[in-house]
Amino acid sequence: MARRQKFALVTGCGKGGIGEAIIQEYTRHGVHTIATVLPNENSDHLVAVGATWFPLDVTDEESVANLKEKILVLTNGYLDFLVNNAGICYTMTAIDTDVNAVKRMFEVNVFGPMQMVHHFHDMLIRATGTIVNIGSIGGVVPYMYGASYNASKAALHHYSNTLRLEMSPFNVKVLTVISGEVGTNILKNDVHRKLPPGSYYSPLEAEFKDHVQRTPKFEVISSPMALDWKCHWHY
Repeated sequence: MARRQKFALVTGCGKGGIGEAIIQEYTRHGVHTIATVLPNENSDHLVAVGATWFPLDVTDEESVANLKEKILVLTNGYLDFLVNNAGICYTMTAIDTDVNAVKRMFEVNVFGPMQMVHHFHDMLIRATGTIVNIGSIGGVVPYMYGASYNASKAALHHYSNTLRLEMSPFNVKVLTVISGEVGTNILKNDVHRKLPPGSYYSPLEAEFKDHVQRTPKFEVISSPMALDWKCHWHY
């Protein structure tokens, strides 16, 4: 009996991000990769690696439902991997937070994955597949200016933990990736963000500017205390 082709759906595959790296790896291992980008977002990098791609806004239920109809035909009703990678960042001190901006971020970072699972769960169950939610160390360890973003990732972590319990009777795995500093362009929409006039944090204005204009990067842990913490965390 011939082996069935495996299919992976990865959201948020804009150029230079985690999603792009994930589809490259899936494709390299023979998985038929289905990538999504925002409507009107460039997709040349997806075509170059041979991925199937579709436009998608994870906050728009009609967009998600339309995508499902297309993928049902493409995969014959099976989905082996759903990677909820689409996400945005909002950087600001907790007391200066624009709640409307945070609501928009939660729509993408939390409700987006929930919506994807709601619409694609039957295909995942049919394939006894795997759901992968891209979390963040910020959802575990607090850092300056990250209160809102970290809260969105903490919410995603706890949603994933409960989803894992509820999907186990159907043999669907749920994984949460706790990513650290990864060299992506997630901060591209934050580069011009400033502290509001009169903020209590105005003395840190220059530091805040440096923070939002930095490019995240991986750094090796060399501190003995940090290494000790890391060992206890993982074991």
